[in-house]
Amino acid sequence: MRTMGTDPRGTDLPGTDHPGTNIGHARSKAGHSRSRRQAIGAALAAFGAIAGPSLWGTAPRQAAAQTVHDHKHGFSGAQAWAKVLEDPKRDAWQKPHEVIQALGLKPDSVVADIGAGTGYFATRLSHMLPAGRVFAVDSEPDMVKYLGERAKKDGLKNLVPVAAAPDDPRLPARVDLVLMVNVFHHVENRDRWFLRLRDSLRSGGRVAIIDFTLDSPEGPPKAARVPATQVRAELEKAGYELLREHRFLPNQFFLEFMPSKG
Repeated sequence: MRTMGTDPRGTDLPGTDHPGTNIGHARSKAGHSRSRRQAIGAALAAFGAIAGPSLWGTAPRQAAAQTVHDHKHGFSGAQAWAKVLEDPKRDAWQKPHEVIQALGLKPDSVVADIGAGTGYFATRLSHMLPAGRVFAVDSEPDMVKYLGERAKKDGLKNLVPVAAAPDDPRLPARVDLVLMVNVFHHVENRDRWFLRLRDSLRSGGRVAIIDFTLDSPEGPPKAARVPATQVRAELEKAGYELLREHRFLPNQFFLEFMPSKG
């Protein structure tokens, strides 16, 4: 759901223009195109200044993983972001197939990938759940459009792009699993948001939260991270209980919750 919080990065992102400018009237089409490419390159370079060396080589460490974006700036320019979010080097520490296998989903499961971005997890889930459905949820219109085009191109008929609101994932149906990868610390009003999310879960439904540990060499600035203990406390306050914890990810905690029975 690329929305809902204060992004610690503070950089303009691909596809954003400075307010009040009208470049099209001031320059030729060629100049405009060149300026946009330069803007995207500069934004990605700024992101690279805080992106992990596993993705950017010489830059200081910050994971370029799927993450929600907020109301202050967007993750438009999906094609540019795909080079970051879909970098194969991410697989070494994100371990997407191991994550999906650990979730023990049935072939006909219905899953919501909240903050799907360019589809790093959503497309993999779609392939591994041939009889199920995957809601790829994002609040950035360009990402939602990209997800739809990618699903069509790859023949993923069970992948459904969903345009979210800042305070509502707008899931079109109840799901067996909500997956949130590197998203939790961006969610505003989390107590209310997770209370509302309960209504989107089927009986026996789960919420899986994966995010960076405080000592991870990857990830956002440490001041922006939320420790696993706080995640657990907030979910319990919102009416969930910890179902299990997985410990195989080198840089992230991986918690599964379900609504409390009491």
